[in-house]
Amino acid sequence: MDGEVAGMVTLRTVARVVRARDTSDGAGVKLRRSLGGPELDSADPFLLLDEFRSESGDDYAAGFPDHPHRGFETVTYMLAGVMRHEDHSGNRGELVPGSVQWMTAGRGIIHSEMPQQRDGLMWGFQLWVNLPAKDKMMAPRYQEFPPEQIPVVHRADGTTVRVVAGESEGVSGAVVGIATQPLYLDVAVPAGQSYEQATPTGHTGLVYVFEGEAEVGASATGAGTRVAASQLAVLTDGEALRVVARATGVRFLLLAAQPLHEPVVRYGPFVMNTRAEIDQAIRDFQSGALGR
Repeated sequence: MDGEVAGMVTLRTVARVVRARDTSDGAGVKLRRSLGGPELDSADPFLLLDEFRSESGDDYAAGFPDHPHRGFETVTYMLAGVMRHEDHSGNRGELVPGSVQWMTAGRGIIHSEMPQQRDGLMWGFQLWVNLPAKDKMMAPRYQEFPPEQIPVVHRADGTTVRVVAGESEGVSGAVVGIATQPLYLDVAVPAGQSYEQATPTGHTGLVYVFEGEAEVGASATGAGTRVAASQLAVLTDGEALRVVARATGVRFLLLAAQPLHEPVVRYGPFVMNTRAEIDQAIRDFQSGALGR
């Protein structure tokens, strides 16, 4: 059994570490991609994880003009900057620092995400989460929350946890009603402190460090695996995770969700279960029927 049984709790360890690679998407936005690339194609049900971070408008100002999605969910979490989104049904809004948008594309949506600044820090993440076959053609929907609606746990040791989805220390996240029962936490741990979090057994677990470094998968008696900024740790199964911050402190995303164990056929912005469904998505997009 992976991990350590301490008080009948199996701790997760690190199965592998993937370094984010520089790439671009949209109309040339520069990104760092840790999931959804050649080193790690997916981690069921997670399909993609990008971090965008730059103070130069040349790296992001062109944004993400109109593009389609079908068959999965996109999660945008902003740390700095302002992004305006709009879709073919007339839904629109602005994502500001600390805000979250969990968009379920379902049967189809055509939308854009465009920066509302020409320079200065633009920083955030986009995560793609697969939908089960039974939900791939559901009606599109949004869950969108300003920063003040994201619950925050403040621990006595200085650790803070922003609870986007799932639960931490009895505090439930803002996002609810997602088929894969996700855990999405933004955790900041001061130097030398440790952090423990319960994780549902059987759920895929990931840690993406974006500031500082930590020992991920540490036990009460031994060190974990060193994970630094711009690295993704893929976790073994277990009931809990322990992270110990190194001298710089650490800030990371902790992600977990129930795997679907279903066939995945992926073509750009479409994620379905069969090639025939992908072909239909392409025809629907070309004919203007996507999302209707």
